[in-house]
Order: sequence, then C-alpha cells, then structure tokens
Amino acid sequence: MTDLTMRELAFIEDEIRAEEITAKTMNWCAAQCKDAELRRILEEMAETHQLKVADLSRYLNHNLK
Repeated sequence: MTDLTMRELAFIEDEIRAEEITAKTMNWCAAQCKDAELRRILEEMAETHQLKVADLSRYLNHNLK
C-alpha cells in the first residue's frame, strides 16, 4: 500500500468517525420510534454503517502495518 500522508490519514479518521456517529444516531432514532417497520429499517441502516466502520478499520489495520 502507498504511504499515506498525515492529511489523508486524518481524512480517513474523520470518515470513520462520521460513520460511527451516523450509526449511533440511527440506533438512537430507532429506539425512539414507535413504528415497528421504520424502527427495523433504521436498525438495518445503522448496522450497514457499523459494518462499514468495521471494514474500514480492518482494511487500515491490515494495510498500514
């Protein structure tokens, strides 16, 4: 993997943090939701964002060694 600059690493960290915040927000909204179908959709969307975080973290940990 090509060496990343500090600026690029900071950008990646920001993107990961944004995905984490998005997932937490969606989970919070789902917990507040009274509509079962909407709650299920929000939970699925949150899970998708959480999986993105895991994939990005795994990729970076594997390739930045």
